[in-house]
Amino acid sequence: MAVQPIRLFGDPVLRTPAEPVKTFDKELRKLVKDLTDTMMDAPGAGLAAPQIGVGLRVFTYNIDDVVGHLVNPVLDLGEECDEDGDEGCLSFPGLAFPTPRAIRAVAKGFDMHGEPVTIEGTDLMARCLQHETDHLDGILFIDRMDAAQRKLAMKAVREAEWSGLAPVVRYSPHATGGRAI
Repeated sequence: MAVQPIRLFGDPVLRTPAEPVKTFDKELRKLVKDLTDTMMDAPGAGLAAPQIGVGLRVFTYNIDDVVGHLVNPVLDLGEECDEDGDEGCLSFPGLAFPTPRAIRAVAKGFDMHGEPVTIEGTDLMARCLQHETDHLDGILFIDRMDAAQRKLAMKAVREAEWSGLAPVVRYSPHATGGRAI
């Protein structure tokens, strides 16, 4: 098992858009394993590569006992929204807030071997697909809240015991240093 430290809110890597994966190799398969092991250990419903300090467009998910991953995702969202669904994030440990999301999402991308994958989901799966793809774009779930809810969320963040901890910048364990080749 290769559990990695999860980056917390305030770490600049969480605000940096990730680079597309260009090479589907052993290094990518190790990244997917590290992400999966870290997500399962946390435990979490999803984990994006930037959350472990790797700037590549890869995420894992664990929804309703279905564990998987997606590389270079592209989202297509339904029009109907769930305005009140609570959402948490492993980079905001112990906190969850109502975050508006589309009720239905279709994500297209690739598996770690470069094979095309399409994931369709509603409710929790749709929320996860949107949340993790946002991470790959440098967007956090607090960015999706209205101003009043974001203000309450930021107050809770400031009061959290982990808040204000200086982000520890670690080098990627992968040969590309977290960058696409």
